[in-house]
Amino acid sequence: MSVNKEYPLDCGSCLMRKLSVFNNLRPEDVQCLNHNKNHLEFKKGKIIFNVGQRPLGIYIVYSGKVKVQKLGSNAKEQILRLAKEGDILGYRSLISGSNYNATAETLEDSVLCFLSKDTFFELMKNNPSVSMNLMKLLSDKLGAAETKIVEIIQKPTRNRIAETLLLLNELFGTEEDNQTINVVMTREDIANIAGMSTETAIRLLYGLRDEGLIGLEKKKIKILNIKKLIKESNIED
Repeated sequence: MSVNKEYPLDCGSCLMRKLSVFNNLRPEDVQCLNHNKNHLEFKKGKIIFNVGQRPLGIYIVYSGKVKVQKLGSNAKEQILRLAKEGDILGYRSLISGSNYNATAETLEDSVLCFLSKDTFFELMKNNPSVSMNLMKLLSDKLGAAETKIVEIIQKPTRNRIAETLLLLNELFGTEEDNQTINVVMTREDIANIAGMSTETAIRLLYGLRDEGLIGLEKKKIKILNIKKLIKESNIED
């Protein structure tokens, strides 16, 4: 990790801020962000924070993608959440005064904005909209995403892998071809999201490829027939 204070970025015009919980700040609080934030650069596969560590502030994803994971009872990693540009990390532990209960790791080279605990709480105190946005984030986005992952685990493996691909497609979108999911994930990570062994995930992915539902190009995945993939996922809602 490296700290970079030379980003020519004004929080007032930053699109990532407008996508975050800080999207409705007063001008003076935008200046507070400008003066107090740090940009942290992380290479792919680097740890942002570890389970058990004490939070010192919050992180907002400016660029890149992050996975939040923890070890299950069987000592196998389970991905709890995936984060992209504009998403906030670490605030639940900070607000509750507890240590991190999961580990955050970059999926690709990423830049995160860091706000200290004091700055974050000052913004919450001065801006009721920040607190309301955090409450909405807790009850909607995070709750829905984690519930979705739980639902995936309860399904047969073939349904799970199909729904996992649809989840990644919904979260990260596609590249310019409108088919390639815009994230690079290892087969192990995909297996962890779907709650199965890496070997089973690989076998199922090749099966979906052979049936023409997806395409596999190294670590990239294309969705070639989304209607059949939705049917295969057995989504009920």
